[in-house]
Amino acid sequence: MFLMIIGKIKKNEKKIKFQLDLFCTNCGKSVPGGMQASENYYDSDSFKIEIDNFKKNYLCGLCRDAKRIKDKI
Repeated sequence: MFLMIIGKIKKNEKKIKFQLDLFCTNCGKSVPGGMQASENYYDSDSFKIEIDNFKKNYLCGLCRDAKRIKDKI
């Protein structure tokens, strides 16, 4: 299972794994939201801001690939 990392995790720092309810901002499709963050960063103010921005700008794989192709043309 692939987990996306939010923030920076130092070499020997404890990690917290969590799930987000993610939806593509373009097509509305539900996507898996497996994430991980460092124990110190998790639930901090900057973490919350980063998660909010991530959710607002998330594209599923199909929409992301379509955007890349469109941008190259």
